[in-house]
Amino acid sequence: MRVALGADRSDIFALILRGSFLLVAFGLLFGLPLALGVGRFLRSQLYGLNQFDPIVLATAGVTMALSALFAAFVPAYRGSSISPMQALRSE
Repeated sequence: MRVALGADRSDIFALILRGSFLLVAFGLLFGLPLALGVGRFLRSQLYGLNQFDPIVLATAGVTMALSALFAAFVPAYRGSSISPMQALRSE
């Protein structure tokens, strides 16, 4: 609908990617402290492992962000490449 109202394709692309990364940021914001808390709770089960390993936590965060980028890229590309007439017909 925004395309039909005059939004640029780059604006639509950025809007979709921004929305997906906002969800990823909230997931990391709440997930990392939860993972640290569960690691502390399961300390006896983690034989030989450090529950506060920053390399593992950083790798998991980066992997999650990259997978969100790849998952959001296709819908963002399709949403930005739709013609205004086709957008009006579908609504």
